[in-house]
Amino acid sequence: MVASFHRFGAVDTVESPPSRFPRLSPARMYERFVASDSTYNGRFFTGVLTTGIYCLPSCSARKPKPENVRFFPSCEAARAAGLRPCKKCHPDDFARGADAVLESVETVVNELRAEPARFADARAVVRRLGFGTTRSFELFRQHFHSTPADLLTRARVALAARRLLETDAPLLEIAGEAGFESASVFHEQFRRIHGLTPAAYRALREPSRTGFELQLPAGYLLGYLRRALTRDVHSVNERLDGDLYTTAVRLEDQPAVLRLTLHAERVTVELAEIASSIAMPLVAAHRIVSGLFGLEEDAAAFARLARKLGLTRLVAGREQLRISRTHSIYDGLLWSIIGQQINFPFACLLKRRLFELTGTRMQSRLIAPPRPADVARLDARELIPLQFSRQKADYVISVSRLIADGKLDLEALRTGSATRAERTLLAVRGLGPWSVNYIMMRAFGFADCVPYGDTGVTSGLQSLLKLEKRPDLDATRRLMTVFSPHRSLATAHLWQLNQPIPV
Repeated sequence: MVASFHRFGAVDTVESPPSRFPRLSPARMYERFVASDSTYNGRFFTGVLTTGIYCLPSCSARKPKPENVRFFPSCEAARAAGLRPCKKCHPDDFARGADAVLESVETVVNELRAEPARFADARAVVRRLGFGTTRSFELFRQHFHSTPADLLTRARVALAARRLLETDAPLLEIAGEAGFESASVFHEQFRRIHGLTPAAYRALREPSRTGFELQLPAGYLLGYLRRALTRDVHSVNERLDGDLYTTAVRLEDQPAVLRLTLHAERVTVELAEIASSIAMPLVAAHRIVSGLFGLEEDAAAFARLARKLGLTRLVAGREQLRISRTHSIYDGLLWSIIGQQINFPFACLLKRRLFELTGTRMQSRLIAPPRPADVARLDARELIPLQFSRQKADYVISVSRLIADGKLDLEALRTGSATRAERTLLAVRGLGPWSVNYIMMRAFGFADCVPYGDTGVTSGLQSLLKLEKRPDLDATRRLMTVFSPHRSLATAHLWQLNQPIPV
């Protein structure tokens, strides 16, 4: 059974991931081919006898009749049968780990992030990619879950943020270097994304400072955040007492404790415990807190889209709903594995026991999350007495070893394309499509993810659209397409659709 597992909802079980590569029948392969299911790319290749080509399952070309289709385990087998590779989905590139179109998009985005001032506007970004306007928008949405204009704005803000920390150059000079045409636009966009003015952000580097204050967007829904922060009432690494939220985290791999005071329009952040070896700890703390509050989410854009689609009920009363990210990508990855196939209270119990075994105890009696290296040193036999199944223990330890050994670079995935992150994570033992999309949404912050098969999503769609029954996987894919490139927020709203409004 597949069910929802998230901090915002009330459903308390998670997916039962399918075995990694089960034997597929021809009927099943044809079904996935007709559905253009990208999660089956590489598991088989489809040959179309009438055209003489072979494709990936996800190919968007017109689907042939089943009698005109053959399935192959590899590109080599398809070529041996006299077929040639499709020029639309490039199966050979995928098979050897290359993707010419994806690499072109990644190259342009890397150039954009390095020198955003080179691009006058979104049209310049599209021209640099070299495809038509419609195709370019599709590619940026598919691979980076964004539009050219939004990518450009965020690249300018990111460059300005780096320069604010590295230099003492005047703000106007930095704004011009990043490509902003006016100081007012620079301040507006910077504050929208970071919750701080450029000057306040620069002040984070001052060694004498012990805190900062973030401005929250107008209408911010603190009630939903409070509910998210108190899902595990016995948590060993965070607690919420009234308006005071205290959490143990990792700043630059070192344990620390943050103390947040919640207000309707702002949040005050203080460093309560910290190691002296951390350089610019407030910068690292800001990254965690801004993710926790979902400041980079474009909630207003999704609300406009929902109303345009005639689905006002989906966002009614919670237009500013945002996705609260996990404190780190590793935290989100651990959580997605620990919670597989068990109910929510038991998942919380296992997480607490893992933290107690491998985390760092702080003076505040909270426990900072473990580092990948801490968990990588374990033997599965050490987790089994804590009620971890043998399989779950193996998954948690093996993925931690990949990260600790540098074979799985989570930071590189965070800053790269969503497509690259998804493909990399799907290849990790213990992570299925649901888990990967959950990690991408809750830990990386990608904007266009859906944990397909999640019962919170399917139940929400059934209620929203007044369907006779909950949609299956393929129907869910079709129904969620209209929300692109904001499917992560659509998921969050569907989770909340039939839940009581928090105080």
